[in-house]
Amino acid sequence: MRGDEAENPGWRLVKALRGLMAAAVDAVYPPVCPGCGRMAGQHRGVCPACWATLRLIERPYCEVLGVPFAHDLGVGILSADAIANPPVFERLRSVAIHDGIARSLVHGLKYRDRTDLAIMMAAWMVRASDGHVQSCDAVVPVPLHAFRLWGRRFNQSAELARAIARLSGKPYLATALIRTKRTERQVGLGVQAREDNVRGAFAVTGAGKAAVFGKCIVLVDDVYTTGATVAAATRALKKAGALDVTVLTFARAMSGLI
Repeated sequence: MRGDEAENPGWRLVKALRGLMAAAVDAVYPPVCPGCGRMAGQHRGVCPACWATLRLIERPYCEVLGVPFAHDLGVGILSADAIANPPVFERLRSVAIHDGIARSLVHGLKYRDRTDLAIMMAAWMVRASDGHVQSCDAVVPVPLHAFRLWGRRFNQSAELARAIARLSGKPYLATALIRTKRTERQVGLGVQAREDNVRGAFAVTGAGKAAVFGKCIVLVDDVYTTGATVAAATRALKKAGALDVTVLTFARAMSGLI
């Protein structure tokens, strides 16, 4: 705030009114933890008990797949999987391991229509992106097929991507990437079945090609499991001329540390 604004009586009145409005909202809708429903210190926050279950993915981790290492093996070290099976995308970053409060937040957004959680989750995702959101040219969500979108009413990945774009000031390409194939649900499918299920399921629209060609893209999804879905989406983006693709998810499923 500039000094003249701080001394302006009108500005002080606006601040006071905002404070009163915030207090009124808290009185009617008190801040509660989205994980357990207990009272929280602020809106878009979690209680200390739930926070303790959040397994954040911090360095050291694989520079390509973002897999956390149990020990620091040095700068630029890659996981065995990244070396043996290099992904089609350039890198993957995720906020946390898919359990505890991270799992609760994903399920709340995806299955309980808690779209209000997207802003909080997106803020954590921007931080976890390791600067790649700030340096990208555009943000793209992993799309749902039209039939599934009609049944669910919203796309959780799109909610996250839209919030990330707003927080970062980056272009949000809502319809550049589409799902052309009505696939089965990935839940319960094995690795090969997941790959077969989403093979050729995505395409970039004519207008989308102009928007992604030669650009650095952040591809957003809620959870990374085997990587089959984001790999298929990345192939479509690369086919359309995308230069660099960072996959950014809120959570990732994994059994343990390397």
